[in-house]
Amino acid sequence: MTTPEAKPHVKNIGILLYEDAEELDYVGPWEVFKMAAMQLEGLNVFTVAEREGPIRSANGLRVLPDYTFDDAPPLDVVLVPGGQGTRTEANNQVLLDWLAKASEPCTWVTSVCTGSMLLHAAGPAQGRRITTHWGFIDALREMAPDAEVVTDTRWIADGNVVTAAGVSAGIDMALWLTGQIWGVDLARSTQKLMEYDPAPPYSE
Repeated sequence: MTTPEAKPHVKNIGILLYEDAEELDYVGPWEVFKMAAMQLEGLNVFTVAEREGPIRSANGLRVLPDYTFDDAPPLDVVLVPGGQGTRTEANNQVLLDWLAKASEPCTWVTSVCTGSMLLHAAGPAQGRRITTHWGFIDALREMAPDAEVVTDTRWIADGNVVTAAGVSAGIDMALWLTGQIWGVDLARSTQKLMEYDPAPPYSE
C-alpha cells in the first residue's frame, strides 16, 4: 500500500507548551496527529515553547519542547492546550504576540479547554463561537464578551478556529480535524490504531 502524502496546505502541526498546561490537553491531540502522521508522508508534528528547557505541566509531567518561538517552522495548524497555566499566560505578551503571528497563515487554529482564553487574548478567537471546560464557561464569557461561548458540546468550529471542551475532548476534536484535512477514512484508521473507543466505567 502506498503511503499518501500530507496535503500541501497542512504539513506542520505545532502544539504550544507552557508551564502548568494540562497534560492530556496536548498529549491527546499529539497522539492523534502522530498516529495520523504514521499513515502519511511529510506530516510534521512538534511542540513549541517560549524558551528551551524542561516545562512542568499541571500534574507534574516534565517535557522538552522541540522548538522555541524564535526557531519554530511556519505552522499550518496550531494547537493551544488549557490548564492552570492559562491564567498566567493570558498576561504573557510574548506568548500572545507569537500566537497571533503564528496563527495568521494557519489553515486551522485550535485549542483545548481553557486554551480558548489564550486564543481569544491573542486575537484569533475574538468574535467567534468558542467553547471551553464546563467549569470555565462563565469566566470565559466574562473575559470574552464579544465571543459566543457555547456549552454542551465536545468541540465547535467557527471558520478555521476550532475549540474543544475540557481535557479528553481534545482527542475528539483532533480526530474530527484529521477527517476534515485528510478524509474520514484516515480519521477512522487513526482512531482504530489508538484503540480509541470510549466506554468509561461508572458512567451514568
